[in-house]
Amino acid sequence: MFEKFSFNMGKKDKTNRDEQRDLKIPKHVAIIMDGNGRWAKKRGLPRIAGHREAMKTVKRVTKEADRLGVKVLTLYTFSTENWKRPKNEVDFLMKLPEQFLNTYLVELIEQNVRVQAMGDLSRLPSYTLKAVESAIERTKNNTGLVLNFALNYGSHAEIVDAVKTIVRKVQEQELVVEEVTEQVISQHLMCPSLPDPDLLIRTGGELRLSNFMLWQLAYTELYFSEEYWPDFDEQSLRNAIQSFAARQRRYGGLEKGSEKN
Repeated sequence: MFEKFSFNMGKKDKTNRDEQRDLKIPKHVAIIMDGNGRWAKKRGLPRIAGHREAMKTVKRVTKEADRLGVKVLTLYTFSTENWKRPKNEVDFLMKLPEQFLNTYLVELIEQNVRVQAMGDLSRLPSYTLKAVESAIERTKNNTGLVLNFALNYGSHAEIVDAVKTIVRKVQEQELVVEEVTEQVISQHLMCPSLPDPDLLIRTGGELRLSNFMLWQLAYTELYFSEEYWPDFDEQSLRNAIQSFAARQRRYGGLEKGSEKN
């Protein structure tokens, strides 16, 4: 579920070479990008200024995740609940994927990044959907980091849709009830080809999951940062991965050797 990577925590020569250590790099990192509006308010700016700044953070975090060896980066870009926000803010948020991809897609292609998206994309404005579909098509043969945008995504809706599909298959005798396992349910979720996240990062100081990948996060390590998303940088990502690397993942079992105690 992870690979090892060594990075330097400082810039001095021998001292910091001695501080280098192999870190377990999570294969799949998921991020709830929170705090854009509060970042802007703190600076006396409109909320949309925080969302605009957030695009720059997406770029630098994607590049750093790729450099460190992360294989999948899933970003909670717009939730099914975000439609409740003021219309002018929703309209601006819907333009961000187009702006981001139009600005940075060439760089993503050069980095061998493959763009994916999950969520109910049918409700997106045509210009947003066109930009996302174009990015997916143009990067489909890339073999590097998978940049997975969760757009108009909600985990409850995802699970309900999966259950409905499975029920229909049982009714049509494509499946029998006894064949419905955890694996079958996972295969009917939105991105069955992606591994479950190893590490979830939430910025902005909030301590909740906000209807994000609830099934997939069953044994994910959680990391909560006080930093607002526009302030989250390469070092912030490395700090989160350091925290992940220091943890013992037991998946409900015991730590090796502890059964003797």
